[in-house]
Amino acid sequence: MRAVITGAAGFIGSRFTEIFLERAQELGYDEIVLLDALTYSGRRENMTQALGDSRVRFVEASILDGAVTDDLLRAAHAVVHFAAESHVDRSITGARTFFETNVLGTQQLLESARTGGVERFVHVSTDEVYGSIASGAWSEDHVLEPNSPYSASKAGSDLAALAYHRTFGLPVMVTRCSNNYGPRQFPEKVIPLFVTNLSDGLRVPLYGDGLNVRDWLHVDDHCRGVLAVLESGRAGEIYNIGGGTELTNKELTTRLLELCGADESMIEPVADRLGHDRRYCVDWSKIKTELGYSPQVNFDDGLKATVEWYRENEAWWRPLKERP
Repeated sequence: MRAVITGAAGFIGSRFTEIFLERAQELGYDEIVLLDALTYSGRRENMTQALGDSRVRFVEASILDGAVTDDLLRAAHAVVHFAAESHVDRSITGARTFFETNVLGTQQLLESARTGGVERFVHVSTDEVYGSIASGAWSEDHVLEPNSPYSASKAGSDLAALAYHRTFGLPVMVTRCSNNYGPRQFPEKVIPLFVTNLSDGLRVPLYGDGLNVRDWLHVDDHCRGVLAVLESGRAGEIYNIGGGTELTNKELTTRLLELCGADESMIEPVADRLGHDRRYCVDWSKIKTELGYSPQVNFDDGLKATVEWYRENEAWWRPLKERP
């Protein structure tokens, strides 16, 4: 059977591919196609391990290219769709690309999957589609209230995916994860940005009062959750994937400063992000009850290992920091 993984050169997609390959034979997949447009955050180097596997082939193309997606998804058994524009700050300064890729690109994949007879389609989304929550946690049936162009575009893609299930019977499952961290994350995101800045003796920019709250999820745990949904999730359902560690941005910054041997003098307060959501928190009891998912990576251990990875892999991130 063939599986197609989109966004496979990115941070999460590349790690999912590695974890998926460990179980591909058991699950019956003997052909794995990696699809990525290699935009600024997609790196061929991220796929080095996967491309050494004889079952894997890579196609460099956009998910907006219907000729490519029609060909790859024809008779494919499964699609795991990670490809997306994902950085909120970039969506504020240039929203159009986010709607083109995240909404229209997803719709193109869904149409190719529908005509190609795909039997499992996992659409990977984000908790940001829910908006902001002052207390408690979002369940999967919570109303969508996105506040940034990025989250609005992901909400649109979620609705398109679910509409293809309801209208055409396409066996779509949607996952919504909390904030990911781990090795190979592009250094525009907060953890790698702060670690690489501190490695260079630069201050770290902390938005507003630093009291915005996020739930942190190691990339390996996220990928295990997505794999569980691919294997056993119910078509037409949404599954939240959480990490179980809530921190304010200031608390996260303090931990990173300690791990990097720096103090609070390295914090540079900056004006708050436009439309900055105050708090995210997902209720992931559904995926735990139905599919047996629970996060396995202790946050302190995972954060320490992530910091060490960036320290030991400057050759990976240095060229990205030096781009204009």
